[in-house]
Order: sequence, then C-alpha cells, then structure tokens
Amino acid sequence: MMKKGDIVETIDDAIRGTVKQVYGTIITIEDADGFEFQFEESELMLVHTNASLDNAIYDADIESVKKEKETSKRKTVPTVKPKERHAPKFEVDLHIHQLTDSTKGMTNFDMMNLQLDTARRQLEFAIRKRIPKMVFIHGVGEGVLRQELETLLGRYNNVQFYDADYKTYGIGATEVRIFQSIEP
Repeated sequence: MMKKGDIVETIDDAIRGTVKQVYGTIITIEDADGFEFQFEESELMLVHTNASLDNAIYDADIESVKKEKETSKRKTVPTVKPKERHAPKFEVDLHIHQLTDSTKGMTNFDMMNLQLDTARRQLEFAIRKRIPKMVFIHGVGEGVLRQELETLLGRYNNVQFYDADYKTYGIGATEVRIFQSIEP
C-alpha cells in the first residue's frame, strides 16, 4: 500500500515521482518538474518510502556495516615445494595382494603375468591420458618383477624409466617419464 510522500516509478513509462494523493487505487504523483500524473496502483512500483529512508539512517546496524567494509584477508594457498611440484601423482602398486583378493591356485607365472598385464594397461592408460610421469611400485624381493617390468618398458620408444625417489618409495619403485611427442 502506497502512502503520501512515497517515491514511485511507473512500470511501463520512464516516470518517477512522489505520491501526492491516494484515492482508492488511483494514485496521483508529482514528477521532478512539478507535473502531476494519475495512475492505477498496479501501474506503479515503490522505489522507497519516507519511513524506509528514516529507518535506513536511524536503524542501521553499525556492526554489520563495519563487517561489510572490512577488507577480507587474502586466502593463503598452501605452497608446494619444487621437488613435490614435479613429483609424479600417478602411482601403480604392483604388489600381488593389491591386484587380487586371493592368490590361491595361482602359480608364480600367473601372478607375474597379472602384475605385468596391470603395468601394461596402466602405462597405456597414462599414454592415452597424456600423464607425463608415473611410478610403478614393485617392491624389492628377488628382482624378477623389476627385470620383467624394465623389459616391458624397454619396448616403448616414448618412455624413459629410472629408480624412483628413494626418500619417498625406497628402492622398490621405478619412475616412468612419458614423452607425448614421440610415437609409442
């Protein structure tokens, strides 16, 4: 409900003014140039009321205004050390207990084939997804899996492999670097 003194704007025209008289649903407004217009209440939109102006000045919540004006502190982004920045994120654990629930009934040959098939599939995946580095965790053992893994990796023209970071993986891991510009 609009009252005398409210500032209104027409919905369809670019007329803005102050309410001078309210007679039922007919509202008389006066624009900035002193011209009077009559509109239906449904044709007008309330911009602000005198009461709302008074409230804005006297009822302002000072604390909320202070919080709004405070500058937000810059969020700190965790820093990544240069060594960690280039560390491979894609790790494949080739330990047999990671690849199957049970080795019951499997020969050493079956286990080795499962490990090598997993390594081949993961390497092909990394090549397809353009992952630049990966690590195969094979463990120390007798070194048979490591030798077979190196034979597998040696068949690819676009990979270079070497011992992974000792501090992170110990001596039971091989890091692979994949070159995308060279055909496999």
